[in-house]
Amino acid sequence: MPLATTYSRAHVGMDAPLVTIEVHLSSGLPAFNIVGLPEAAVREAKDRVRSAILNGQLEFPNGRLTVNMAPADLPKQGGQFDLAIALGILAASEQLDGKTLVRYEWLGELALSGHLRPGPGALPAAVSCMRDGRTLICNPENASEAALVSGSQVAGAEHLLQVVRLLKDDEYQLPAVQPPIAEAGPVYPDLKDVKGQSAARRALEIAAAGRHNLLYFGPPGTGKTLLASRLPGIMPTLSDDEALDIAAVQSVAGQPLTWRQRPYRAPHHTASSAALIGGGSQPRPGEVTLAHRGVLFLDELAEFPRTVLDVLREPLESRSVCISRAARQCTFPADFQLVAAMNPSPGGYAADDPRSSRYSIEQIQKYLARLSGPFLDRIDLHIEVPSLPQEVLMSDDQPEDSRTVQARVQKAWQRQQERQGCANSELTGQALERHCALGQEEHRLLEQAMSKLGLSARAYHRLLRVSRTIADLKGDERIERAAIIEALNCRQLEKLLGRG
Repeated sequence: MPLATTYSRAHVGMDAPLVTIEVHLSSGLPAFNIVGLPEAAVREAKDRVRSAILNGQLEFPNGRLTVNMAPADLPKQGGQFDLAIALGILAASEQLDGKTLVRYEWLGELALSGHLRPGPGALPAAVSCMRDGRTLICNPENASEAALVSGSQVAGAEHLLQVVRLLKDDEYQLPAVQPPIAEAGPVYPDLKDVKGQSAARRALEIAAAGRHNLLYFGPPGTGKTLLASRLPGIMPTLSDDEALDIAAVQSVAGQPLTWRQRPYRAPHHTASSAALIGGGSQPRPGEVTLAHRGVLFLDELAEFPRTVLDVLREPLESRSVCISRAARQCTFPADFQLVAAMNPSPGGYAADDPRSSRYSIEQIQKYLARLSGPFLDRIDLHIEVPSLPQEVLMSDDQPEDSRTVQARVQKAWQRQQERQGCANSELTGQALERHCALGQEEHRLLEQAMSKLGLSARAYHRLLRVSRTIADLKGDERIERAAIIEALNCRQLEKLLGRG
């Protein structure tokens, strides 16, 4: 048959839109044309496909080949279309039965020898392929990744000839594919390594239990980074859906799968806005997406340019990122927990510390001004991490380990799921009013705090959510006065800015 049709998948953000590949073989001078907005890597498929077919002892047709990749307005990039193009050519030249191709979707870059190479985005492609009722054929490494999708039909092939045999021989089956084996358990740094700092440890527990954003400030060497790195180890255990979300992001980004472990991303303070949010002519995920379902840690927060920090304001609220380009939009998930650490002045010490005397008040204010009010408003907990006395550092006392703290966090998390089906940090509107209802005395206390501290409506709602989390950690059904006082003590913004 001079016309054959095969199917593959493109990558647009976290989506895998279907690409229908039509191959037409006609008489005339030998030519090989690819149309349908192919980018450089797709145009170069002509040479890869030709060599792979010839090196597989198959016949490359001596005629005019036209490959159309539909839809025509969707840019095609990457080498994952090679296998589908090669099979279309073999079907158009009647070396394969074209009717057998439509049951499958093909994803794989061809080496010149005909071997299939792995590529990014197999997991989202498997999800879309399953919805359309077809079987996905790809490199065994990608097939193992795609097998994480429950109910998907996936097979792995190492060489073009294996695929040809599958289509010619009804009795031949490709080797069975198993999803990658998860490790015995995620390995995180343990909280027992942190001595002293009871207030900072308590704030870390509150942040983990309600998925609240957290800012540590204090002089160098007090354990801010050490504390932040322990957060993933005390967060609630991952559900299967959350683990699959993490695997999908890692698949699109072309990273090794560590889907059973919460991601912990710590970009350098020289990172650009695009590095944090994502971008490019063909949008790629940024740090906020790579930290999805995990932790984004920003060390030396005040060293980040203000414009870079302010681009985080929208993802912190919407938990997603929409990147717009002239032709299309891409939406990436960004449900991360922000933890930041900073020094209270350029020299590292508080403004009233003698070691900060070489910096003027104006220099310190300029340093702190990199943190805009709206950005700080989106951080629930602001905690000072002071220097520890020598006797605390050298004591033999054994702090609580991560497992003990995580057990309390897990119980608080279960209370939230049973009560409202989401984390306390996600409560909005009527759900916030219903689940964070206050008594008359508690309401009066919060009113006084708002008036004295000049809190915005956003800060007020965040205080309510933190108070709800503290009550859940204690096992209380309603928010007591003590919970509100502790939540207020966890908001030491005035002290950071030198006003308290």
